[in-house]
Order: sequence, then structure tokens, then C-alpha cells
Amino acid sequence: MAHRSGFVNIIGNPNVGKSTLMNALVGEKLSIVTSKAQTTRHRIMGIVNGEDWQIVYSDTPGIIRPGYRLQENMMKFVDGAIGDADVILYVTDTVETADKNSEYVGRLSELECPVIVIINKIDLSSQDKVMELISQWQSRLPGAMVISASAKEHFNLDSILDAVVAALPECPPWFDKDSFTDKSLRFFASEIIREKILLNYREEIPYSCEVGIESFKEGSERYDISAVIYVMRESQKGILIGKKGAALKKVGTQARIDMEDFFQKKVFLSIYVKTDPDWRNDRKELRKFGYEE
Repeated sequence: MAHRSGFVNIIGNPNVGKSTLMNALVGEKLSIVTSKAQTTRHRIMGIVNGEDWQIVYSDTPGIIRPGYRLQENMMKFVDGAIGDADVILYVTDTVETADKNSEYVGRLSELECPVIVIINKIDLSSQDKVMELISQWQSRLPGAMVISASAKEHFNLDSILDAVVAALPECPPWFDKDSFTDKSLRFFASEIIREKILLNYREEIPYSCEVGIESFKEGSERYDISAVIYVMRESQKGILIGKKGAALKKVGTQARIDMEDFFQKKVFLSIYVKTDPDWRNDRKELRKFGYEE
């Protein structure tokens, strides 16, 4: 039997469950997950292998109208994912209708590669509502396959896998069969810290922060990691650190526990906070954080 392999890129609006779906399909927590919009900022690959197939999934930022350079670069990740896909998974949910983001949906109808629409979060809806949405999407994208699922409850993931494998082109594997992502351990360390910021702070704080890994040293028994959280204003720095450092200590403890689980090794983590007023618009800074080439 011929080997199938390809890039299966996941796109959609914020908060429809793209990252939850990606993690469920890959079987690893590669993308951080919170209820806040713009949780995913990068394009993150997760690689799944079968005996005669390889799927290279890509999670992407939610589709938004950019307000500053960081968001412009996030949308470049989305555009790149549309342009180089062998298969597109367009994720929606039971609240959205088929006319939302008509510009991007229109682009999907013009693609030559297969498009699979995933109606996610069906555990939060009724059967009648789901059937109505399936009909809407079949009418809006008649060339696409429409699958209802719940990534959180792992419902109908087998149907998605079967549809994806069937849509892959015949091709040798793009990566070694023991690979599961294209990202480094440093990247996952920074994302784990950023997830804890998203979970522990409200309003503008999470969107004003970025995490840089200053050093990442692997010893025989543990990883020694030094990280810097960049904020835009001194007042944000105070909020992030908290009274007597309590808030930052909580973030550090939660991040360390998750890192140890992910890396399967002990972690010594130190975190500092610095002010960088224009990091979201500064090309040099964005390049340092992996948003610009």
C-alpha cells in the first residue's frame, strides 16, 4: 500500500477549540488552551504517524482583524497555513454560523486542496441545532466534508482521522517517524509560562505580555530554566509580580509543575519581569520571540 503524508492545517476563529482539537488529535498537549481569545500566537506543528501515513497538523492563531504588528504576524501564520496545506481543517462551533468571517470562508471555497469543516463543541448543543449547522455549512461549502465533533470529550475524533488520512496525497513521510513536533523545548517552556499568565490574570495583562527564555540548561537530573516576562508598562509589572511577589510565585509554581510533567524531568525555574513598552510593534523584538523571520 502506498504511503500517504501531508500538512493538515487547522484554522478558524478564536475560541472555537482549535488548540483543544489539535491536542486531542496529536495525543499530546502541544498548544496551550485557555478560554481567552488570542491564546495561540504561533503556528505549532504536531506530527502523528501510522504504519502507512504521516499527518503533520498545524495549529494556528484565531482569525482576527490585526491592530498592531504582532497581530499582523499572527495572521501571516494563518495565511501561510492556507497557502501550504494539503488538507484544511476549518474549525467552527455550535454558536457560530456559516456567514461569520465570510472573507476567509470564501477563500476556502476557492482552494484546490480538500477542506473538512469541523463543527466542534456539539456536547454543548442539541441534535437539531447541530443538524441545522451541518446543513448551513454544506450549503456554504458544497465541496467540503462536514463533521460534527467534541474535541474536549474526544467524540468523533476517529471520523476526523479517517477523513484526514483518506484526503492525504501519496507521499513519503516529511519527518522522521519518531518526531512529534517541530518546536523546541525552549518554545514549550515559554508557552507553558504564558498559559499560566492567561489563566491567572485578567483584562489587558495577558495581551501585554510575552515570555522569553534567557537560558535553558539540561543537567543529568534536571533542567535549569531562566525566563523573562516582558510587559508594556511599569504598572503591569507590579500587577504581574503581585504583593511581596505572591502572584509571580504562583505562576512560577504552576509552570514548573506543568514543565516537569511535559519534559518528564525535574525543573528549576526562575522568572523575572522586564518592561518593554513597544515589544508588540518592534520588528527586532518580534523576531526575537519568533514572530518575524
